[in-house]
Amino acid sequence: MRPMLNGPMSKAPIISTRRSLSIALLRTREAVMQHFRPHLAELRLTEQQWRVLRVLGEDGPKEAGQVAQRACVLPPSLSRIIKTLSEMGYVSCATHGQDARRTVLSLTPQGEKVLLKALPRSAEIYSDLEKRIGAAKLQRLLDMLEDVQDKL
Repeated sequence: MRPMLNGPMSKAPIISTRRSLSIALLRTREAVMQHFRPHLAELRLTEQQWRVLRVLGEDGPKEAGQVAQRACVLPPSLSRIIKTLSEMGYVSCATHGQDARRTVLSLTPQGEKVLLKALPRSAEIYSDLEKRIGAAKLQRLLDMLEDVQDKL
């Protein structure tokens, strides 16, 4: 039986935060990111900046909306992130050839350099996590999460 709330909504069943999907995903994200944050701090990058650099490094130049979606960043936040990354010399912005309202983002040579510098340590951290979780279990988890995303 599900626990009940106290007070005015006491008749409404609610899932315990210990078994809430959204909260479990957040707790897991925090558990994973605690391993990456020191590395990002050394690089003087925020988590969002790192995700943007990774997306551009994996996919090459992309429209801002596509980068926001792939990096899990809200478009208004992306504008601020891109401004900072541009000031750092890591990202360049250009208007789309056929539509001046669309912005195309690219890594600069300096952005590629910082990404290449960061990737080996990032891969080590990921490898350590994979060992702790188990490679097969991690792959199953990633497959299940992808399936949930597709269904939602």
